[in-house]
Amino acid sequence: MSPMLQGAITIVIGVGGCIGYFYFANLILDKVIFPARGNDAGRNINRANAVRPWLFLFPAIFALGLYLVYPVVGSFIRSLYNRSGNEFIGFGNYANLIADETFRTAFFNNFLWVLVVPAMATFLGLLVAQLTDRLSWGNIAKSLIFMPMAISFVGASLIWKFVYANDPDIGIINAIRASMGMDSVDPMQIPFWNNFFLMVILIWIQTGFAMVILSAALRGIPEETVEAAIIDGANPFQVFFKIKVPQIMGTIVVVWTTITILVLKVFDIVYTMTGGNFGTEILPSYMMSFMFRDDGRATAVAFVIMLVVLPVMIWNIVQARKEMR
Repeated sequence: MSPMLQGAITIVIGVGGCIGYFYFANLILDKVIFPARGNDAGRNINRANAVRPWLFLFPAIFALGLYLVYPVVGSFIRSLYNRSGNEFIGFGNYANLIADETFRTAFFNNFLWVLVVPAMATFLGLLVAQLTDRLSWGNIAKSLIFMPMAISFVGASLIWKFVYANDPDIGIINAIRASMGMDSVDPMQIPFWNNFFLMVILIWIQTGFAMVILSAALRGIPEETVEAAIIDGANPFQVFFKIKVPQIMGTIVVVWTTITILVLKVFDIVYTMTGGNFGTEILPSYMMSFMFRDDGRATAVAFVIMLVVLPVMIWNIVQARKEMR
């Protein structure tokens, strides 16, 4: 069977199954469980209307439970067992993580990534969005800045490998150092600072994302407020920081939290550039070092990553609800 035919059959069965489910579920609800007849007709109609939203939500709840809740619970249970999964050791894997210096280094590096990358990408995206709106060729500049978003993390890492190359004939940094009569260095082997060199790659990628979202938010600011501020004598900096930024603060928070969640899951850049060596280990790359040889430890690290991401997601949801109100 051809892939196109398989896809068509899958779509037909999926759509047909959803339509059939909603139709027959409501039919049974209205005709069998709560029939609108007899002395209780009005009460049954109200009962059916109270149950009906849950009928529509059930497929989504079932899918989320099957593909989200079940794996999370299963991973947590697996993290309580030993390497081979045949001996219950409780929180032994988590205790080993805390005692492992490499894990603490990875956790600290992830903390640095969360501090630097979302803040810099959001700030640069906001700055570019504001400046390009004032240029006649601003759309061209935006296209060039957004272009890295179309490149995979691995592809972007390979590009920046040439920038950071130790050979002055290839690497831009060492070419500049050579022109000044300085010796070549490998930026990826400079302790502590090599983490920031890796962060530059993700900032380079995510600045375009932040720019597009924030540019749309800036264009949505009413012109009347800006004109009123200018009439009152506000300079361009005051207009930007005291008039525009407060009005798009909700969008800035959404962009910042979105990039933060991405940063907590980043793996490709570190694995491609250094493999987690030279003090650049982060939680996902640390987890990968245990994959296929210690499932208990690997799932424990995965659960730690989920716990770190969870507060950011909850805070983002709370802020989004506040904005809606």
